[in-house]
Amino acid sequence: MREGIVMALVMLAATAAAAEEIVTPSGMAVSWLETVHGAPGPEGLTARFRFLAPAIAGEVDFETAAEDMHWLCETFALPRLSVLGPQPSQVVISLADREIPFGQTDPAAVQYFEAYRPEGDACEWEMF
Repeated sequence: MREGIVMALVMLAATAAAAEEIVTPSGMAVSWLETVHGAPGPEGLTARFRFLAPAIAGEVDFETAAEDMHWLCETFALPRLSVLGPQPSQVVISLADREIPFGQTDPAAVQYFEAYRPEGDACEWEMF
């Protein structure tokens, strides 16, 4: 019962967060789409934080987006890991210029992905 209440509160907070625009250090505006926690990754349990970032379709280059993804890992993802349950060995931050269902592709979409190893209050970049 308590677990159900905690999960409901997490979902409620997630819905509120999704409605908010996040402005990254580069000035790019992103919106959180979802967190996928149940699909294993190459390094074991992986938490994937997916963001909508229309500016990567032409206004923001990969190097700038990569710095923003690192910032999103440390300021958005890490604080939320404790409510997800078992702690992941890897965090993946993804940006897409349009909404694409998890696990599907869209050849017209621009998407960036970066992987990190959570280390305390820091995200250590990992070759993806």
